[in-house]
Amino acid sequence: MSRIIATSRYLALAGVAFGLIAALAAFIWGGLKTILLLIKLAHGEIDGMAVGLVQIMDAFLIAAGLLILAFGLYELFVGEVAELPAWLTIKELDALKGKLAGVIVMVMAVTFLERLESGGDAVAIMEAGIGAALVSAVLVWMSKKRHD
Repeated sequence: MSRIIATSRYLALAGVAFGLIAALAAFIWGGLKTILLLIKLAHGEIDGMAVGLVQIMDAFLIAAGLLILAFGLYELFVGEVAELPAWLTIKELDALKGKLAGVIVMVMAVTFLERLESGGDAVAIMEAGIGAALVSAVLVWMSKKRHD
């Protein structure tokens, strides 16, 4: 029975595989957004360029988060990944959660900047900013609490 339980850790490979597929899709999504933005720029359309650049950052941040998730799951359940930078080496679940929390905070910040840049209802923008700030504060607090 213990052999079956020990072998079941390889179930995490499903999360690794789909995490890598999702990361690839997100990197392609960011690449396509970049190409479309360059085409608009080539045609002289500069309106909304800042928002477009922020959206590109958002796509690549999400892709990076998915890649970190895939690497982390592999290292936690299967084994070490050769030639990873030291900051990406994950030895415990709390470290993976902390890295993902950082990516989530960055995505929320970029999404808020995108909303701020495109304008709209000031109250809705303020509410979105307060919501992002509160969630970010909780994630940072939880991350610091784990380190203490």
